[in-house]
Amino acid sequence: MLALDIRNLNKKYPSFQLSDVSFQLEKGYIMGFIGANGAGKTTTIKSILNMLHLDGGEVHILGKNMAEHELELKQEIGIAFAGFDFYKQSRMKMLTDVIKKFYKNWDNETYYSYLKRFKLDENKKIAELSTGMKVKYSLALALSHDAKLLILDEPTSGLDPIARDDLLDIFQELVVDGEISILFSTHITSDLEKCADFITFIENGRIIHSLEKEEFKESYRLLNGSESQLSQVKDRMISYKTNSFGFTGLIRAQDFDSSSGIKATTPSLEEIMIYVAKKEDAYV
Repeated sequence: MLALDIRNLNKKYPSFQLSDVSFQLEKGYIMGFIGANGAGKTTTIKSILNMLHLDGGEVHILGKNMAEHELELKQEIGIAFAGFDFYKQSRMKMLTDVIKKFYKNWDNETYYSYLKRFKLDENKKIAELSTGMKVKYSLALALSHDAKLLILDEPTSGLDPIARDDLLDIFQELVVDGEISILFSTHITSDLEKCADFITFIENGRIIHSLEKEEFKESYRLLNGSESQLSQVKDRMISYKTNSFGFTGLIRAQDFDSSSGIKATTPSLEEIMIYVAKKEDAYV
């Protein structure tokens, strides 16, 4: 069964548009959702959660249409957004006591185990929490009601490297038995290098690719060559930059001739994002 099935989402704003956004996430896997700021990640996530009115398209979660089964499905979804900025003067304990009443499968033991793991004091007010602590509290809530799909928007933002690494370990632990799936939106691509199984790349409101992580990276080549070699590939490159030694740039693997003598390596997720963002018409 698919944990998430996104079909042709369309949403038009005066200066931005989601255009036929489609991708699928199988049960038991982590999908990294990447793209530059303003590319459409948060709009897509809000569409998945039925938080805005779509101009077209459907969202299916665990085999059911979100628009038709919203209340039922939201029991199965854990959500964590960067920035926990409401009810600032409330203490965590009071806020949790309100929130947990909405979930029939709330588990206090699980909740308190995450508070302990995250070193959170439930008597603190939201206003007293650092950015990283707010993220941890949001995750503790998301992980405490037996959710089968976690939708995380920049969950590691504001965390130090040690705390981020601990969270990535938690995400990988959660999907081991194949019952929980994670959609993980982030601009910290090194996190996805560590934990993601699949990558979905959105740019200018369109999905460029949605593939297994290594397949996604292998579909591109990062080239390094001399100024004279640039002329051989310039018209086929996604984008490039020049320096005193020559050039560095990104090309689709299918467009590169390995016999050209130009040095080619498999790019990182970050390098792919950077070079695609440099191209004005980034539908590659």
